[in-house]
Amino acid sequence: MIEFPNFSRSYNRTRHAVRFWGYDSALEASFFIEEDALRRLEPGAHSNNESDFLSAFDSNRDVICAAAARVYVRGSRGSYDLVAANF
Repeated sequence: MIEFPNFSRSYNRTRHAVRFWGYDSALEASFFIEEDALRRLEPGAHSNNESDFLSAFDSNRDVICAAAARVYVRGSRGSYDLVAANF
């Protein structure tokens, strides 16, 4: 089972997404939640405002981690993308 004990997250300008990490025992997996998904969760998040996207992530962390757990497949790949359709 994947868990999300690490509260670190960062904004990735190239991918237009917030990156965060989950852990399945010793395995680490990267997750990216796209800007459109964050806007769906937090309509006030403005375009090109990194701090708004990070705040939207923080405000909706539990919902985002639950969606990440649903898309995660152990050992399947190194990173996972969450899009608006996941919410």
